[in-house]
Amino acid sequence: MSEATELEAELAQVRAELTRLNQHRFIRMHNSMPRLLAFNFARGLAFGLGTVVGASALVSVVVYSLSNIDFIPVIGDWASQIAEQIQLGR
Repeated sequence: MSEATELEAELAQVRAELTRLNQHRFIRMHNSMPRLLAFNFARGLAFGLGTVVGASALVSVVVYSLSNIDFIPVIGDWASQIAEQIQLGR
């Protein structure tokens, strides 16, 4: 094969791959600004909700664990006061 036909064959392969890539769902989504904004908005909502739920669960486990510690009086009393405040809903 001559160099020109090899280049033409490679160019045809590149075009075919580019066409296949442009038809991918990820690329199609990012080609539309409203779709991209909606996707990122939903992603941000999910991230925010996950962060709040995870932090709440972690804090409640830590406070509950600290309130059960009796051998360290300062931490146990402090955590018990926090647990009482949480239960009172203040």
